This record gives sequence, structure tokens and C-alpha cells, in this order.
Amino acid sequence: MALPSTIYRAILQFSDIDQGIYETIQTTVAQHPSETEERLVARLLALAIFYKPGLSFTKGLSATDEPDLWILGPDGRAILWVEVGLPESVRIIKASRHAERVALLASGKTLTNWDQQHLPKLMNIKNLTIVSVDQMFINTLAANLERTINWSITLTEGTIYLTTGDMTYTTAIQIKAGIM
Repeated sequence: MALPSTIYRAILQFSDIDQGIYETIQTTVAQHPSETEERLVARLLALAIFYKPGLSFTKGLSATDEPDLWILGPDGRAILWVEVGLPESVRIIKASRHAERVALLASGKTLTNWDQQHLPKLMNIKNLTIVSVDQMFINTLAANLERTINWSITLTEGTIYLTTGDMTYTTAIQIKAGIM
């Protein structure tokens, strides 16, 4: 018998100062049984970093032909395709051929090795943006994760300010390829 997903309810008070976006995002996030809390946190951060109206979670790990988040156009074509983690470069190249814009929040324990192996293959893709954030930032948020997530997230000048409870955490968004 398969293990069930763990359901999280998230309320993100979101402000992107540079783009003039101020939203309250309420969403339900399912954590696949094989997904770590760190990856779940990275998916939530990707929602904020690449936020545009209509950006939503997909079926995730249970649907290998879908990204972690996307915006679909009226014709069903991906307008924005957002991956999280350390995918194979072939997957990103394929996505860049089918979506108007592709974004990746590169995160994981082997990020340095992934950078060396995959970044050179991806550097010339015009509709691709690759960013990362400090893994300790993700780990800290994951260690304090609760089933009801209530975060205040502010993005400005390439920095994330995230407040949960009475704690505020800060990290830089590192652009590895493309533009934000």
C-alpha cells in the first residue's frame, strides 16, 4: 500500500518591492512521501521568487512530464515552466523548447557538482533563468516547518526576507544564468 502525501496549508504574505507585487497567496501543498522537507521549502520559495499571477503547483513528483510549478496559457501550452532541485540538463533543454519561459531554483546537497556538470550545457538558452539560494537558509526553514505555514516574504534587490513567527531570515538570490 502506498504512503499518502502529507498536506500543508500555506499562507504567504508576499511582497516583491522591485516589481510592485503585493499579494496574499493561500495554497495547499502536498508533500510526496519521497520528498524531503527541504525540497518542499524550495518549492514554496520558487513560488515566491518566480511569482506571476496564475503560477500554481502541479502534480509534482508523481507526474514526471510536469514541472513543479507552471502557468498554462489558454491553449494548454506552458507560459512559465518552473523546476526545483537539480534536474538533468536534458530535461531543462526540452522544457525550453516547449515553454515560453523556463526557470529553475537549483537546490540540493550536490549543487556544486550539478553546477560543474550541467550549467555549461544550459548557459546559452535564451528563455532560461537559473537561480539558487543558500542551502542553510532552506535547511533552517525546513527544520522549523509546521503543517500550517504562515510566512511573510519580501523580495527586493536580489534578497529574500522571510518572517515566520517572531524570526526573520535573510538570503541572497544568486543568479546563475539568465535574468530575473
